[in-house]
Amino acid sequence: MSAAQPQSAEEPEVEVIASARRRKSVQARLVDGRIQVRVPAAMSAADREHAVAQVVASLRRKISTRDSAEELEQRARRLNEQYLEGRARATSVRWVSNQRHRWGSCTVGTGEIRLSDRLREVPGYVLDAVLIHELVHTFVPGGHNAEFYRWADRAPKAERARGFLEAYQRYGEGQ
Repeated sequence: MSAAQPQSAEEPEVEVIASARRRKSVQARLVDGRIQVRVPAAMSAADREHAVAQVVASLRRKISTRDSAEELEQRARRLNEQYLEGRARATSVRWVSNQRHRWGSCTVGTGEIRLSDRLREVPGYVLDAVLIHELVHTFVPGGHNAEFYRWADRAPKAERARGFLEAYQRYGEGQ
């Protein structure tokens, strides 16, 4: 048994397939531009509706994160060329949800940059300043020294961005 749920023009169609072979698990995946959800045939209509909503929301978040991760990598490349003369050597730039006390981090040895997903809520110039700060770690040895800040302060509105982050940390997170 299969049922398709119409979506808006920008969201993929959801196809629900009831499977006699499935006992408990519900699975969602992207197939040919639509979301295909497999559910146990014995599942009640109410449970099915709830389970489908949950797995579809989860899959959409994953798709959204993947797309924005690509945009973040492109942004890092652009900022590297525009402000750092292409010196940064980042191997990956990605969002993470487990950083609550830092805005970003860089593993210098590998060139991996991780940005707190809290930065999704800040103005672009603030995100750029944090990203440039982490990119500088990939090519200036010795941490936060004078040379480091000469490069990091090339970010547009760098000082204003620092002020924004200090205020956000102190007042902006519902404290």
